[in-house]
Amino acid sequence: MAAQFETLDYDIGGVKTVIKAMGTGKPVIFLHGAATLEGFDFAADLADRFRVLCPSHPGMGFSGDAPHIADISDFLVHYLDLLDALDLPEKPHLIGFSMGGWLATELAAIARDRFDKVVLMAPAGLNDPAHPAANLGEIPPQELPGYLTHDVNVALRYFPDGTDPAAAEAFGADRMREGETVGRLCATQGMGQPNLKRFMARITNPTLVVWGKEDRILPASQAPLWVKALPNAQLLTVDGVGHLIAQESPATTKRIGDFLAA
Repeated sequence: MAAQFETLDYDIGGVKTVIKAMGTGKPVIFLHGAATLEGFDFAADLADRFRVLCPSHPGMGFSGDAPHIADISDFLVHYLDLLDALDLPEKPHLIGFSMGGWLATELAAIARDRFDKVVLMAPAGLNDPAHPAANLGEIPPQELPGYLTHDVNVALRYFPDGTDPAAAEAFGADRMREGETVGRLCATQGMGQPNLKRFMARITNPTLVVWGKEDRILPASQAPLWVKALPNAQLLTVDGVGHLIAQESPATTKRIGDFLAA
């Protein structure tokens, strides 16, 4: 059964911004990666202890188009404005996954006082040549599920199976729309920030870096670089798990919840 969400709509700088929310308790903001194909159902594994807020980025997922987006700074301003609009009763925890981990890193660096704990799940952003990310443009589409999860059957749940042409067409249109937005974010410096380690030095919040050891998109060999650069970080690596950590390992999501609740 699919998770049951509330849908919250905000107008943020003229962009329809949709948040899928569930649960009660201390708020947790989750920033998704460079696509929304896997959805947000993993939030059910946190919603027994937290109020989980999963916004779609401008120009992606459930949110409206955002042709003004030129680079990551536009996303940062968008999320600062969204925090103002949410007017939460207490500091939220912040979770970022993949591209959303890059975004969460920069957001926590410039606004650390607005968040409690930070979780970075296989974050993008470092672009370290000694630990290169996969070139997504060179991966044949039929091989992408095997890059997203160690157990390819987990990733295949989120792809069309060929039985519904209309669903496959909608899936392709969604990926094209999201890819166009991501392309504008990455046009100048790629999927990252050359000075990101300087940004990380500002994040004094308790931080958990989480990585699947079988990640073929962003190698787990990057993980120690993140922990070293963050002033107050610990590392959780997960055996037998690829890039889509929350989807492939619900037990890891529970462990993230334990970190946030401690």
